[in-house]
Amino acid sequence: MADALKIGIAGLGTVGAALVRILQERRDMLATTCGRPIEVVAVTARDKSRDRGIDLSATTWFADAASLAADADIDVFVELMGGSGDPAYSAVKAALSRGVHVVTANKALLAAHGIELAGIAEEHGALLNYEAAVAGGIPVIKALRESLTGNTISRVYGIMNGTCNYILTKMEKEGLSFEACLKEAQRLGYAEADPAFDIEGNDTAHKLSILTSLAFGTAIAADDIYLEGITNISIDDINAAADLGYRIKLLGVAQRTESGIEQRVHPTMVPLDSVIAQVDGVTNAVAIESDILGELLMVGPGAGGNATASAVLGDIADIAKSRPGAQTVPAFGRPVTALLPYTRAQIQSHEGGYFIRLTVIDKAGVFASIATRMAENKISLESIVQRSKTHTESGAPQTIILVTHATMEDAVRKAVASIKTEGYLVGEPQVIRIERPKAA
Repeated sequence: MADALKIGIAGLGTVGAALVRILQERRDMLATTCGRPIEVVAVTARDKSRDRGIDLSATTWFADAASLAADADIDVFVELMGGSGDPAYSAVKAALSRGVHVVTANKALLAAHGIELAGIAEEHGALLNYEAAVAGGIPVIKALRESLTGNTISRVYGIMNGTCNYILTKMEKEGLSFEACLKEAQRLGYAEADPAFDIEGNDTAHKLSILTSLAFGTAIAADDIYLEGITNISIDDINAAADLGYRIKLLGVAQRTESGIEQRVHPTMVPLDSVIAQVDGVTNAVAIESDILGELLMVGPGAGGNATASAVLGDIADIAKSRPGAQTVPAFGRPVTALLPYTRAQIQSHEGGYFIRLTVIDKAGVFASIATRMAENKISLESIVQRSKTHTESGAPQTIILVTHATMEDAVRKAVASIKTEGYLVGEPQVIRIERPKAA
């Protein structure tokens, strides 16, 4: 049997502790399946005295991640600290620069510096593995980077943030407000004390940018994504979607078009009978559409100690099974020099149409005015419905729901802007894309 693969871990939170525990409990099994033992020989964390329920007596503690990455006698540096900057960035860079393989779960780091780090890894013959950075335990990175080689990918989309999916699921099932569901998510540990990064779509955007690079062979463009979170989704939107045969999900969508690559993150209505509509709670789902394989939908736990540790362990096991001198797999499926510049797609027709909710003063001529503004922007309406409420006061606000046929994003925005100048609108209008997934 080959010599042990020596691991150094930076970060011993929920994921790091779970990883150490699994490596220790399944040492013999992993040695058999990988052809060599895997040993944790060095660690670092903010609090050395904390009881993590794992045995670290045989490991060497380092004062910080940078010194562990630069000086420890290790084969693999496992970065589980998070964050796009230091200490994670400098530590990963230091490890790769001396030919030490890196495994990370850090999507923010990869979105900001992934191409640079991949180049360093290639230069020094090291692997940069990051299965756990996107969709937790779902093996979507390996699928795109290796399993689907030879396929031409046309679209990648999915539910990539468990916090948002939990909130939207709870709003629908229990009829609660967004604010109430967010508080419950925070109480259960699904949302941070400051949840903005999740609920405003940034977390999904980072993950999507990585998938876009893998799927289409382009440089990462995390700052070139249309971004909209779920903070404006109301229980009225949830109920209206259900009445129309849809469910609201926060989706990240990347697709190839004739003019470039389109990346967007936003609340989306998907048909109730589609598979992705059935993905509830903190579960994630990623769909890939390609020319050879067709449609592939992967569903599984998107976060949590065991799920993320499982993905990290899979990356470590791949390294353990490799042999000295074997050609390394490029981090983004092809050498950095072969990645194409990212070209943002021009605004195009959206095949699924749009849901538009307007709260208006109940007076004569409103319906006609709305229809006129839509027609002026060449928007064809599939349906227009007034959701009446019992009221005693003449002119009390009423809700109007519009569903459009395929149209241009710009046209919808212009039509809504025109309606806002008419003087009968109450509050802000709601606009949600409708997707009709092929994976149904």
